[in-house]
Formats: sequence, structure tokens, C-alpha cells
Amino acid sequence: MRLEVAQREGRSYAARQFHEGALRVLRPHYLDRSGQVTYTVINPGGAYFGADTYLLDVTVERDASLALTTQSATKVYRTPQGPAAQEMTVRLGPGAVLEYVPDQLIVYRGGSYVQRTRVDMDPTASLVLAEVVTPGWSPTGESFAYDELRMRTEVRVLPPAVAASSSSSARTLPSSEGSRSSQETQGEQVTRGTDPVARIPGARPRRLVVDQLRIHPDAHGDLTGVGFMEGHSHTGQLLIADARLDEDVYEQLVQLVDASDTHSGITRAGAGEPYGVRCVCARSLADSTEAISALHRAVVNALRQRWRDQPPLRLRKY
Repeated sequence: MRLEVAQREGRSYAARQFHEGALRVLRPHYLDRSGQVTYTVINPGGAYFGADTYLLDVTVERDASLALTTQSATKVYRTPQGPAAQEMTVRLGPGAVLEYVPDQLIVYRGGSYVQRTRVDMDPTASLVLAEVVTPGWSPTGESFAYDELRMRTEVRVLPPAVAASSSSSARTLPSSEGSRSSQETQGEQVTRGTDPVARIPGARPRRLVVDQLRIHPDAHGDLTGVGFMEGHSHTGQLLIADARLDEDVYEQLVQLVDASDTHSGITRAGAGEPYGVRCVCARSLADSTEAISALHRAVVNALRQRWRDQPPLRLRKY
């Protein structure tokens, strides 16, 4: 599934959209008057199956804003053919906003799942990635009967943009190359679509953060015990990357985490502050999906109000 969101006259819309196979998106809707567009990813097949690979390619162009969610939980059933995999690539242009708030991931008995997410963002973009992992049901009543779960998220910050008119290094791909990913060669920024962005010559993308989660029930023993799930059954993670994550914002987020009905930790993360972008990560344990989702909503809504004077995110799934 490929989705490219652009902005025109203060309203975001799908400039390009493509799907093949299992994944697709529903018709867009607008939850408030901000111009942000909301898309819902659906899987008509109902679940992820063994040895299948699901590819999501999301681009949010200059000043566009996208809220991306799923229609329901992502379910992974038995995978005797090999792990099911999801590969997600995200590109955020100058001033772009992405709030990715999917429903929970459920891995059932005998299932294996690998998820890799890669984000390349402009220093002026804003990113929120949420995830909730729920143990799947099994006939024996075991909470963690799946084989393995691996999730990796990497965020890189692109060099700051300069005015395209002042640099001869910016060029737009011909239409025949429109499906290729962005590339950087010797300071030259090659872009897709109609919004070319020139970058500082010689500057390179810099890694901001890598977040990894691996759960292997057979190898780890009692997952609910001390040192792992601490008696809880659900886990979640929330990653925020934005240059405006100053001390005041961090303290507000700490208060939201402390007030939640979860066992959570929040920390400043990342390899320094590449091109001025800061990162905060929150990891949560709880006994229900709703407890973690409520914390994620509280954080997302606080940032929406503080940074963009935007109403709370009330996703409609009916």
C-alpha cells in the first residue's frame, strides 16, 4: 500500500494512492477544521498469515498533516510457513505531521511476527508513532503462546532544507521514476512527486533513534515475571520526534504518564539532537489494551493542543 499526502490551501489530501494485495485504505475523512486528513488502513483478509510480507509506504509532503490508523486490531495467526512481516517506510517533508495510532497488535498461539519501521523526517516535521501489543488467546489459557515477536523502529533526520530556487542540486524525478524512493547522493536530494526539496550540499541524514522489542516466550521463560512484564499482560510503546520537545513539554508528558493507569517509563531518547530534533519514548505495561491506549490518546491530544491548537483526536471506526 502506498499513500502520499500533500497540502493545498490549508487542506491535506491524497496526492497519490496505490494498493495491491491485502492492504488498502478507506475513504479519507476530516475530524476537525485543521485540514488534517485521516486515513484508515484495512486488511480485508482479516489477519496476517505465515510467510506473507505487507509493505506500507507513506509520504507526507511539505506542510501536510496525516492521522493514520487501522480499522481494527492487527491479528497474526499460526505461521507454520514462516514469520509474517510488515515493512513500513515513512517520509516526512518540511513542516509535515504524522500521527500513527493503530489499534493493537495481537499475536496468537504458534504465530511469529516481524515488524520493521523506517522513518526519514525533515527537521521541521513532527512524528508520533504508537503501538500496543496484546497477548493472543490460546486453548490452554496461556497468555504468551506465540513463537516470537520482533519490532524495530528507526528514525533518521534529513539535513535541513534550503530554498529550491537557490540550489541547482534539487531535481524532481520524471514520471517514469515516480515510484522510486528518495535518495541522497553527494548532497543532492532526489525527491518524488511535485514538491522537490533541496538539502544542504554534503550533509547526510543522521540517525535519531532505534527502538527494538523482541519477545521470545520459549527462550525468556516466565514473561509475566519480574524483570520482563512485571505481572502484566500488555505492553505498549510511544515514540515522539519533534524539535519542539523542550523541558516544559517533557514535564507535561511525565505528568500524563504518572497519572495513567499503567506501569510506564518515559525517557529522552536518541543519539543527541541531530539537526535540532529531539525524541521522547514511553514504554508501558498494563493489564488491558484500553489502559495503554488511554495514555497514548492523552499524550497525542496534549501535543495537538499545545503545538497546533488542534482538537483531540477522536477516531471514528464505524
